[in-house]
Amino acid sequence: MSTASGPPPIYSPGLEGVIAGETAISTIEEGLCYRGYPVGELVEHCTFEEVAFLLLYSELPKRTELVEFRKRVAANRHLPQPLRTLLHTLPNATSGMDSLRSSISVLAHFDSDVNDNSRAANIRKAERLLGQIPSAIADQYHFSQGAMGVAPRPDLSHGANFLYMIRGAEPSAEETKAFDVSLILYAEHEFNASTFTTRVVASTESDLHSSIVAGVGALKGALHGGANERIMELLHDAGGPGTAEAWVMDALAKKRRIMGFGHRIYKAGDVRAGILKPIARELADAAGFGKYEETAEIVEGIMAREKKLYPNLDWPAGRLYNALGLKNSLYTPIFVMSRVAGWSAHVIEQHEHNRLIRPRSRYTGPGKRTVPTADRW
Repeated sequence: MSTASGPPPIYSPGLEGVIAGETAISTIEEGLCYRGYPVGELVEHCTFEEVAFLLLYSELPKRTELVEFRKRVAANRHLPQPLRTLLHTLPNATSGMDSLRSSISVLAHFDSDVNDNSRAANIRKAERLLGQIPSAIADQYHFSQGAMGVAPRPDLSHGANFLYMIRGAEPSAEETKAFDVSLILYAEHEFNASTFTTRVVASTESDLHSSIVAGVGALKGALHGGANERIMELLHDAGGPGTAEAWVMDALAKKRRIMGFGHRIYKAGDVRAGILKPIARELADAAGFGKYEETAEIVEGIMAREKKLYPNLDWPAGRLYNALGLKNSLYTPIFVMSRVAGWSAHVIEQHEHNRLIRPRSRYTGPGKRTVPTADRW
């Protein structure tokens, strides 16, 4: 199909390989970098709060900036009572992602900056959501089990406070560091499906909360964020090191999808998975889940041999969260409490250099027809 203005447009299913915009937030061209910093160095030297600050403010924080940033985020860990009441009344079977999507939408009604798309207002809203989202996840988790919520603690770091609210006990330094690494690795990843969704919404000049709600909806899908919830189910089904190979080969023969493997961008393996794997292994061994790690190693080898597919971040993350004693239903909401930093940075960037995102489609329906005027009925 040609157009009046030139040659036929290029069609790329799934927009694969299409450059849909410019960003100064992250790149995967020479290894994943946030604002120019290799993610491996950020994991080694920084906390999640420092990385969140970097994504929102473009630079790593100075000591005093970090202290004030942590205070602002921690001050927003308490939810409006009407939202907590709503979370109490949701059916117990409500998924964590559905509850979180609704929670963020409700939080917009209590944010005085909701319709202000200026950079300063968007950063204020992003900092509030960083504090509010973990509390919304924790409250819904407890309420769905008929239990009371655990009040947040302002003296704990972002990751440590979340684990405390979920488990009711302060995590160890090793657990906090491992969880923090996962949050850093999930925080940002260029124009993935959910981030692109937030930018599409922001490009209409809609607000940050609406953009984040849309991102949550995109992340819920099993081909994106929802994959991490399937990892432990897969390892359990595999049965253990002695049965893993037979199980995987049977699954492949039946064309079952093995979650946690393959990536649209990383054809030779996800650098983030490589970073998190030894941390997940160490924590799993300490928690008595070495069997799952042995099974995972066998599954990795078979997938590489048979399908040339390699682990993505969800593969070690699911095992890490299991070792931390977290239920499967929390895994994708945890992804949100991390990625909201990256999403917010993209919304801010989109608003500051905006052009409405409006691609074309390739029409595959009938040719032009004439509506019959007689005997139509």
